[in-house]
Amino acid sequence: MKKRNVLYTVFGLILLIGCSKDSDITPSNSSSTIDKSGNRLTTGASASDLLANANFDKLLIEIGYVSGQQPTTEAITNFENFLRARTFKDNIEFKYTPLTSPGEETLTLDEVVDLENKNRTAYNDGTTLAIYIYFADAPSDSDNPDDGTVTLGAVYRNTSMIAYEATIKELANASTAVTVADVETATLFHEFGHLFGLVNLSTQSVNDHEDPDASNHCNVAGCLMRAELEFGTSLLKTMQNRASKGLASIPDFDAECLLDLQKYGGR
Repeated sequence: MKKRNVLYTVFGLILLIGCSKDSDITPSNSSSTIDKSGNRLTTGASASDLLANANFDKLLIEIGYVSGQQPTTEAITNFENFLRARTFKDNIEFKYTPLTSPGEETLTLDEVVDLENKNRTAYNDGTTLAIYIYFADAPSDSDNPDDGTVTLGAVYRNTSMIAYEATIKELANASTAVTVADVETATLFHEFGHLFGLVNLSTQSVNDHEDPDASNHCNVAGCLMRAELEFGTSLLKTMQNRASKGLASIPDFDAECLLDLQKYGGR
């Protein structure tokens, strides 16, 4: 989804997590005989397939990462536990694909799509639903170095996500209160919430709880899908404040988002 121009200060920097829709993205032509059409739909279109087992009972998550940008084991463990808690998928497999750097100073979303088209190897097959997450060594081209505005992650298709790992590391290293694994985990959780269709992404909420000032985000305080995890209050400050109160540093889904997940086959 489009990134809003709402900024927040963290240790002298202004930072945000950005999301992107894929409505304006045209896949590159491919001569491959693999049927990729099921992995090239709009964001949220596979919500039920991700959450329930009617059509797919296995998740295959391909982690494509530029050398030096592999996510931490802790974050991937947290991510797997998150998926097991919110979906009915008992069979979850991770596949790691090391990649050479594209050699870009920044990445446009079209370039991210081209990189996926070139490097992705896992696609839906039988009852296996494939996800692709690219961990990049270059920041988003929408970042603004002059005011410190940066993007940590985005979703742009129904089974596609990018994590700007170099940016994530820079953000985490600016704080002694959170780790790289913490920021990776928060990014994966929030962005995957959008792949689940939250909020009103190719889905319809049980009750209206979309933030009128931040489309496709929740208006309930303390929810994982609140816009402040991307645009409002500092991500680092939010995590630090929660930890100081004895709470999990990363928020969970609120009751309204859980109702939506259950509507589409999750828990």
